[in-house]
Amino acid sequence: MIYSIQKSVISGKVTVSGAKNSYLRLLAASILTDGDVVLYNAPTEISDGKVHLEMLKMLGKECTKIDENSIKISEPNQFKTDLIWKGRSIRNTLLILGALTTRFGSGKVPLPGGCKLGERKYDLHTYLLERLGAKVIDDGECLRTEAENGLIGTDIYLPIRSTGATENSIICGTLAKGKTTVWNPHVRPEIMDLIRMLNNMGAKIEVFGQERIEIFGVEKLKGCDHVVIPDNMEALTWLISAVITDGDLQIDNFPFEHLDVPLIYLNESGASIFRNGSSAIIRGGTPYPLEISTGPYPGINSDMQPILAVYGAVANGETRIIDLRFPGRYQYAEELEKMGLEYKIRDNMLIISGGNSFTGADVSAIDLRAGAALTLTALIANGTTKIHNAEQIERGYNRFYQKFRSLGGNIERIE
Repeated sequence: MIYSIQKSVISGKVTVSGAKNSYLRLLAASILTDGDVVLYNAPTEISDGKVHLEMLKMLGKECTKIDENSIKISEPNQFKTDLIWKGRSIRNTLLILGALTTRFGSGKVPLPGGCKLGERKYDLHTYLLERLGAKVIDDGECLRTEAENGLIGTDIYLPIRSTGATENSIICGTLAKGKTTVWNPHVRPEIMDLIRMLNNMGAKIEVFGQERIEIFGVEKLKGCDHVVIPDNMEALTWLISAVITDGDLQIDNFPFEHLDVPLIYLNESGASIFRNGSSAIIRGGTPYPLEISTGPYPGINSDMQPILAVYGAVANGETRIIDLRFPGRYQYAEELEKMGLEYKIRDNMLIISGGNSFTGADVSAIDLRAGAALTLTALIANGTTKIHNAEQIERGYNRFYQKFRSLGGNIERIE
């Protein structure tokens, strides 16, 4: 798929959809029960979510779309523990494996897919499953687990604050025998959303800040209704699109409490942002250069830095970015260079010489957030920008094309 975009001003009103990074985890957690799980404010149109629903159906779930923002997951059929899947894989297969193992004592899933961001291996997931008593077999195409006596609660020591490993430890611990303690977890909004849903299903999970999470295993979980938190990455993307195009935008369902640190940087660097209840009002602004490094929540996460790089590229002066989570996650800069970006990489620092004009070009979305950065740059580029592999963007932004057009974006989708 190709997006063809011309210079535009982003204005109007938009509502932030449910968080992609929460929705996918909640779908995996639905495996833990044979009860009905209903998710409201769900980003039902993201392609990663559609893949996940098809995977659940292959395992025996029934997934029914109630309306454009709600999904019901039930289990009318005998459930399988082997996910036979020939389509595109997603990284969430690791959480599917954890859920299968803790509920049934075994599981088999294809190796994870998703964005290729540095060394995103699955050794932490193997480690936590083995700590809980499972045997993990990698045959080169699939991961398989065996835990004849079920998972047994234990201490899990995470060497880094990994979101995925924290989520999988929680999922596995809910039905494990005894107490599981996750040390050095990455406690962030999506994690708390997962915990809220699991506790509503009957799990017993307590959070002690960034030090530890304690999970007391139960025998069975029930179904529940749950409202997905808003997507902070979508909110940030629309915010920056309005600032760099000097637009006038109202963003409803804005997750202010999840974006404290990025909003401090943006408010102090020229963005005109106002709060009206749960809505953010953007009155354009004049971007100034940024100096940021990524880190665990509540800091700036790695997904945000390609978006903030575009903000810095618009500013007059030098912007410096260091990605501590995925060193070298700057491949998108090579694509932006085709449009006029001036940059250099020194050690693990991306240095952008901002304030230059951009020109439309043929570029490629190498991953989800790189694709979003390209669409933002296309808004301020002279001429036409054609973004190849635009399906990457629709993996994680709900109804992106429709929302973009409704806000005045001059965009066409070429299949």
